[in-house]
Amino acid sequence: MSTSSSTLMTDGAIWKRIIMFAVPLFWGNLFQQLYNTADSLIVGNFIGNAALAAVSSSGNLIFLMVGFFNGMAIGAGVVIAKFFGALDIANLQKAIHTTVAFGLICGTVLTAVGVIAAPQILIWMGTPAEVLPNSITYFRIYFAGSLAFAMYNFFVGILQSVGDSRHPLIYLVISSIVNIVLDLVLIAIFHFGVGAAALATVISQFISAFLCLWQLLHSPEEFRLSIRKIRLDGAMLKQIITNGLPAGLQNSIISIANVFVQANINQFGQMAVAGCGSYSKIQGFVFLPITCFSLALTTFISQNLGAKQYERAKKGTVFGIICTLIMAELVGVCIYTFAPNLIAAFNATPEVVAFGTAQARTDAFFYFLLAFSHCMAGILRGAGKSTVPMVVMMVCWCIIRISYISIAVRIIPDIQMIFWAYPLTWLLSSVTFFIYYRKSDWIHGLERG
Repeated sequence: MSTSSSTLMTDGAIWKRIIMFAVPLFWGNLFQQLYNTADSLIVGNFIGNAALAAVSSSGNLIFLMVGFFNGMAIGAGVVIAKFFGALDIANLQKAIHTTVAFGLICGTVLTAVGVIAAPQILIWMGTPAEVLPNSITYFRIYFAGSLAFAMYNFFVGILQSVGDSRHPLIYLVISSIVNIVLDLVLIAIFHFGVGAAALATVISQFISAFLCLWQLLHSPEEFRLSIRKIRLDGAMLKQIITNGLPAGLQNSIISIANVFVQANINQFGQMAVAGCGSYSKIQGFVFLPITCFSLALTTFISQNLGAKQYERAKKGTVFGIICTLIMAELVGVCIYTFAPNLIAAFNATPEVVAFGTAQARTDAFFYFLLAFSHCMAGILRGAGKSTVPMVVMMVCWCIIRISYISIAVRIIPDIQMIFWAYPLTWLLSSVTFFIYYRKSDWIHGLERG
């Protein structure tokens, strides 16, 4: 099999394979986070607090809508990676073309639901009245480009599942530059408002999706995409949904909890929304090493289990977890130290800075718990056990988080009680995953089977 633009992770030094795959992911996610952050930086500095709050209040709702389909793309990647690791070309081709067909359906559905449902959902969240019109504008324009977001995620899922994290990096760099330039031109120069920030993101996402499509159309024959072969294969779609549905539901469940959290933050007013929204952009950088290594572990585990390399899979698990925990905590120390300066970059209003700094310094030293939970979720998905992280995160990050906030804020009506919801639920999920990891037979059971 040609490996000119792909990487088989079933041989060679484990640390080298994982890091070589994770580093391009890191840079790609960094540029993606930069252009997501650019929206808020430019909006906050050139339009003001109300516009920044509008963009911020839409963030959790956007992830609620997009997160489900991102999870489905992860499930598709697991299926593709297993066939790639096993060198099963016939099923590899079926999986790729079914994934693209399914992505087209997902993108169409997401567009319709997002554009139609935006106003009512934002009202249900208790979005402040002075923020609501801009939030609706931003949300609707963003979701008008849902097909690009969905197809980009499915295309990247295919490329990463065959070990190609380099090309998605290149395309993200290009789209990030386009997004930032458009933000500056449309907002800073022509003063078009928050809708322009959403439009810039949509245009840049269409560019990155098209570039990913171009790469797949010109990939090595074993995993090359052919337009005329795009169709749903029933058996393959069942595998993709079986692997992807738990991850999609997990993302949606977590998003529902975060929407609930956002609704409670909204009650503390526009400054709280702007400050906490600014922190959420900063926290996105915390997710960079976590996301990169959890995705690398998913692909590594999938390919090695497909090739029946069980001991190699276990060794890769330990290495990936240790690396991710160390990097997440280093980032946490930096954010704790420089939180006021980082928040002020979005908006220097003292109240905005105070709210954002308070949340940053509540969470920062607990990022290792967030990292461990995400790593375990990625490992278990790669092992075909995606239901386990779905259940753990549904209970810890949704049911318990919502219950805690509902009770705590009623007893002590202080926004700090909301901030503590995250570290406490990260701790619960990490303890649960650790017990499962130590007690379960998650790889040996597969080996015997």
